[in-house]
Amino acid sequence: MSVTVRDVMTTRVVAVRKDASFKEMAAMLRTSRISAFPVVDDAGRVIGVVSEADLLVKEAVQADGTSVLAALRHFREEDKAAATTAGELMTGPAVTIGPDAAVAEAARRMYDHRVKRLPVVNEAGQLLGIISRVDVLSVFDRPDEQIRREVIQQVLPDVLAEDPHGIDVTVRDGIVTVTGRLRGDHQGRAIAEAVRHVQGVVAVRDRLSYP
Repeated sequence: MSVTVRDVMTTRVVAVRKDASFKEMAAMLRTSRISAFPVVDDAGRVIGVVSEADLLVKEAVQADGTSVLAALRHFREEDKAAATTAGELMTGPAVTIGPDAAVAEAARRMYDHRVKRLPVVNEAGQLLGIISRVDVLSVFDRPDEQIRREVIQQVLPDVLAEDPHGIDVTVRDGIVTVTGRLRGDHQGRAIAEAVRHVQGVVAVRDRLSYP
């Protein structure tokens, strides 16, 4: 079973227009209990993201700093400190993802771009929802029995040309252990690789034996 972004994303999203004021955004972050929101244009297309870290720059630069490192960092953030609207403050272009992408792809983009959430957009770039790290990790809530059933009924028949009779699969806490006897270790490697891509699998233990 392939879990997509659509399956786990949140559709109730707090977004702002690029002309939203600094004060308005600070209030929204506090009252909505969120740490960032997408910035959209008049057509609803995502053009950037404003985070609480972006807003914090203004307070940090205004504070007295004594170290050279702090001074240099504040100099680089000078433009953000002077920003008064979402369009001036946002980080753009935003890193986004489509609703039909795999959750694993969302995790990779978050990791590669060092972000905690991704706006979910349609083909026109319009905002549909948002997916967070917590949403991505929710795939590991999948019951062990569901994982075992998919491995036995779908993965093994796809990988092995012959009947997978004699191959035993157990799953505990998302860890899949495969035991039995195969004709060659290349089959074992193929099984292990395919099982790793099953949604909810934490690790694979290869306990197969060969002639």
